[in-house]
Amino acid sequence: MRLKDKVAIITGGARGLGRAFAQRMAGEGARIMVMNIVLTDKDLEDMKETVSLIEKAGGQAQFFKGDVTSEDDCRAMAEKTIDAYGKIDILINNAAIYDGLVRKPFDEISLDEWDRVMGVNVKGSFIATRAVYPFMREAGYGKIINLCSETAFTGSHGFVHYVSSKGGILALTRALAVELGPHNICINAIAPGFTDTEASRSLADVTQYDTSKTPLKRLGTPEDVTGAALYLASEESDFITGQTMVVDGGRYMH
Repeated sequence: MRLKDKVAIITGGARGLGRAFAQRMAGEGARIMVMNIVLTDKDLEDMKETVSLIEKAGGQAQFFKGDVTSEDDCRAMAEKTIDAYGKIDILINNAAIYDGLVRKPFDEISLDEWDRVMGVNVKGSFIATRAVYPFMREAGYGKIINLCSETAFTGSHGFVHYVSSKGGILALTRALAVELGPHNICINAIAPGFTDTEASRSLADVTQYDTSKTPLKRLGTPEDVTGAALYLASEESDFITGQTMVVDGGRYMH
């Protein structure tokens, strides 16, 4: 198993792509801490289900109720992980506002909505990274994976706040690579194209997605994205940092 004896934190892990990350990492031997904000009973039940699915498959997992935009919550999440597993090897900054966004012209997006998207998508990744950093620095090893988006390179009509936040993730990844590298902490980003996830299905009919401009002629799947994350989380990528891997079937090449 490629992550045997590793410990991974996945933010936004209650459902969707976050759950897929948690299950994929656990399947490769990692012990998992799932973090998710709990605003409704469903949020808590979904997070418990993620843990249950991992345990039923023979893995180890726990969950933490918390908000990635809260420094106190992120610090407590890191400390709980240390208490439970003794170390932190991997952080996947997956928590983001995407599901439920409505496309609208940039001059119709409220400043409150702009701040909310930027707060979770960029600030949340920054705060979560700061929370795990002391433990990775002490260990002299760490893998951090940020979730970017193909739209950071191509744009997307009506999603200026989301696209801008993912551009921020791209720059954050590069800047932190410079600072974290001397401590043997690798930080990279994954930029999925439009992927068949629970969140994507809430925004559009994925069966109608035009793949004519995609060289591989199909829609992306969660497994495509989690496969890239597994590589970046494993020792196979120990000399890769500051990079953004676009996972979109070749739709955008750079």
